[in-house]
Amino acid sequence: MDTDALRLFVIAADRLNISAAGRMLGMAPAVASNKLAKLETALGADLLHRTTRKVSLSIEGQDFLPFAQEIIAQEDAAFAALGKGETEPSGKLRFAASSTFAQSFIIPLLPDFLARYPLIKLDLRLSDTALDLIDGSFDLALRAMALEDSSLKARKLTDDTRILCASPGYLAQNGTPNSPEELEGHRFIAFNLGQRVITGPKGKVATLDPDDHNCRLILDDGLSLKLATIAGGGISVSSIWNIWKELESGTLVHILPEYTIDDETGLWLVYPKSNVISPKVRALIDFLIEHIGKQPPWQRIE
Repeated sequence: MDTDALRLFVIAADRLNISAAGRMLGMAPAVASNKLAKLETALGADLLHRTTRKVSLSIEGQDFLPFAQEIIAQEDAAFAALGKGETEPSGKLRFAASSTFAQSFIIPLLPDFLARYPLIKLDLRLSDTALDLIDGSFDLALRAMALEDSSLKARKLTDDTRILCASPGYLAQNGTPNSPEELEGHRFIAFNLGQRVITGPKGKVATLDPDDHNCRLILDDGLSLKLATIAGGGISVSSIWNIWKELESGTLVHILPEYTIDDETGLWLVYPKSNVISPKVRALIDFLIEHIGKQPPWQRIE
């Protein structure tokens, strides 16, 4: 298969402009259009829809794009192993991450990352709701959950310790629970709909369920969860990375510190399974581990 045509297709799919993709590869517009047409003929599928006004990916093109990207990554890696070709990380990197975590810890680092890798263009999608890596054509994602999809691989960024917390005002009005049994009757604020398991020295002791009648507020945003807890809305399960400054200042109080919550959680950098990690993805993974994973700023209060 013509890898130059594949590279042209990958760039055209990114820019939605065949002529611009051709110029990046030193091809005249007519040559680029003809090369893509030959690729589509060889594959027996239209990869791009073309009109006089715009270019868009076809359904077949969307399905084929990850495989084309993989072939190009393999070729680049093979040449790099021989000391040839483009070895500097480059290209667009689509990265999905928790908006709450990214705003606090990743966004401030991006100017340094972009200065270190001037040929990389970052395309970030920030949401506390997990986005589908494959359907969204993401190169990398940050997730706070165990890896279940067999088509993905992951590298741990750091632990994600979660605790029960509440505001001093809420505790003054409702009392401070000293055991899991004393949680009964308290108001709770939940993040999404996941259950939380409380574990003591002798194993599981309780399960917090958002469907419980005392959980009257369910949120899907970490910052909103923190603000609602600070405002006295009830007890919540929060990641330490999200509330460490409030714990230090006393704005929030750690409840039942001798118990753990979901003690196998972590923050994971997840990427599509491949024999080769592209240089741009490896660059961002290594950068985040260097600046966040090695010494998380919230670690000193755990």
